Amino acid sequence: MCSVLQVTRSGYYSWKGRPTSKQSQRRKSLEASIREIHNTKYKDNFGSPRVHQELAARGIACSKNMVAKLMQKARIQAKTTKKFKVTTDSNHNYRVAENVLNREFDAATRTNELWVSDITYVWTQQGWLYVACVLDLYSRKVIGWSMSARMTRELVLDALSMALSQRCPGETLLHHSDRGSQYCSHDYQQVLKSHGIQCSMSRRGDCWDNAAMESFFATLKKELIHQQRYATRSEAKCSIFEYVEVFYNRERLHSSLGYVSPKQFEEAT
Repeated sequence: MCSVLQVTRSGYYSWKGRPTSKQSQRRKSLEASIREIHNTKYKDNFGSPRVHQELAARGIACSKNMVAKLMQKARIQAKTTKKFKVTTDSNHNYRVAENVLNREFDAATRTNELWVSDITYVWTQQGWLYVACVLDLYSRKVIGWSMSARMTRELVLDALSMALSQRCPGETLLHHSDRGSQYCSHDYQQVLKSHGIQCSMSRRGDCWDNAAMESFFATLKKELIHQQRYATRSEAKCSIFEYVEVFYNRERLHSSLGYVSPKQFEEAT
C-alpha cells in the first residue's frame, strides 16, 4: 500500500503514531456539541445560524462559517416539509375592512401596537384540528390561541379573547387578519369595536398580506406538525400547546429579534 500510494513506511508509521492535533480535537468536540444542539434541543429543525447562536450562548467560540462547514460535512441539516390547504372562506356578505397594515410587519415600536391573526389546520386520525393564533408583531410572540374540530367564529373569538385577557391593550391597537367569514363576522367585529381596536384585512387571495402569520404557521408545521403522527385531537392539542408556550415563546431563537426568544425580547425592551 505504501508503494502504491508513494509514501515511505517510516512516514506512514510516523503518521499513524502521531497524536491527534488540537485542531482536530476541537473540531470533534465542536461537532459533538452541534449534534447535541441540533438533535436534542431543536429536534433537527435548526440550520447553522441558530446553532451558531446557541453555541455562542453556551460560551463556545467559533465562526458561523465553521459551524456551516462542519454541519455540511457531517450532513447535519434542518428538516423541511411543505403542504397546503385553503382555510379562508371569503365568499360571504360581511363587510370587509381595508388593508391598513399594508405589509408593514416591522412597523411596530412596542407591544400591543400591531397584532395579526389567522387559522391553520392539523391532521389527526380523528380528523382535522383547526388552530387559530394571534401574534404580536413587535416581539413575534403568540399571545392568543385556540384549537377546535370545527373552523367556526368561536375558534377565532377564543384566540382573540385569550390575547385580550393576557395583554389588556390600549386603544391604539391595529388587528390584521384575512377576510375569512370568521373574522368578518358581526360577533368578531363587535369585540374589536368594544375594545377600540382598529381592523385591517388582507386583499382577496393574497397570502403575502398576512406573511408574518403565515411564517409562524410554516415554522410550526416544519418544526413540529410534519414530524408527528397524531392519533387523537387531544394528543395534537397537547403537542401544540407545549411547542407554543414552552418552546416557541420562551426558547426559540428568532433571527428577526437578534436571535433571542419573544419572551427575552419583551423583557429586554
